[in-house]
This record gives sequence, C-alpha cells and structure tokens, in this order.
Amino acid sequence: MTDKLVVRKQLSASPAEVFAAWIDPQSVAEWMSPSGEPTDAELDPRVGGSYHLVMRMEGKEFEHRGEYRVVDPPSKLVFTWRSPGTDFKDTLVTVEIRPHGKGSEITLTHEGFTRQDAVDGHTKGWTAIMERLARTTRGDRR
Repeated sequence: MTDKLVVRKQLSASPAEVFAAWIDPQSVAEWMSPSGEPTDAELDPRVGGSYHLVMRMEGKEFEHRGEYRVVDPPSKLVFTWRSPGTDFKDTLVTVEIRPHGKGSEITLTHEGFTRQDAVDGHTKGWTAIMERLARTTRGDRR
C-alpha cells in the first residue's frame, strides 16, 4: 500500500490564474467537486488560516476541513485535508504550479492515508476535480 497519490494536469491558464482559482471561494465552489455539483466553500487562504468545504454527491453532503500551511503565490499551496474519506484524520495536500508552455502544469500530492481504498477514491476524486479546474480556468463551463 502507498500512503500517497500524485495527480498532474496541464492547464491553458497561467500559474497566477490557476493559483487564484485555488484561493477564491467563488471559483472553488465551481470546480472543487468530483460530481460537478456546486460546493460550499469558505476559505481563509493564509498560513494558519482554515477552509471549510461541503461537497455534494448523489444527494449526500461531505464536509472537508483543513488549515493552510504554505501559501506561496503563484507556485505553491500546502494544506491539511480532513474528511470522511480520511476517517476525519488530517492528511496533507501539496499543490505545485509551474509554468508550462503558454500555460501551466499543476502537480497535486496528497499524502498521509492509512487505507488503500482511500488512496484509490481520492485519486479518482482529484483527477475529476483537476479536469473541472482545467475547464473552469480556460472559461469552458461544460
């Protein structure tokens, strides 16, 4: 079993635009959802600040909470992630954004899992979320 996952995605938006999408509650509400249903997002994106997300899937609500550890625009965010999928234990998410061609590449690492099914589920979720982020940052809301 591995205790972490890594998801990479190339985006047509600049690193500054991608970083901004991660720290704006209205933007996060649009794309931070594997199901595509709107997410409630309260963010205080500063070191020591917290966030609270409520994702909706198949008529159910899933709360996610955490604290920002690193806020380094436009290249890096690190935050804890606590949810039903982590058995309400803190895990750690690192988002690295680098220039790539005319856009950017994002590398998301999520670590600290204690179960392989949690790694698998979060890999599927983060992959879907990165697709939605890519569509949102290029202005395609399909």
